[in-house]
Amino acid sequence: MVKKMNAKVCGAVMMAGALLLLAGAGLMVTEWGGAPYLYCAGALMFAAMQLADRYEGDDLVMKRLRRQQLLGALMLLVTGVMMFVERHNGWIATLSIAAVLELYTAFRMK
Repeated sequence: MVKKMNAKVCGAVMMAGALLLLAGAGLMVTEWGGAPYLYCAGALMFAAMQLADRYEGDDLVMKRLRRQQLLGALMLLVTGVMMFVERHNGWIATLSIAAVLELYTAFRMK
């Protein structure tokens, strides 16, 4: 197993995951049967790359933001499970929470 992935590879996997997330969520609205599978594949790729990215510094604000980012990734995975389990629109709530957390941390961390 590779200890540290190339930054370009990580970026490409994260971008592909984000595109699959977007496509799966968009197609879920149309009630296409394959949409949850697309979404879950994207969520797994996106969350795996966020988990692989580590913060080794001492800044407390960055550590807090990193935990929030990981919570957002977890919420993306929970959304995928909810897409399979329930046939209502409850997954939209968890997706919204994940989107807010990911967007907030993206702007604050960079």
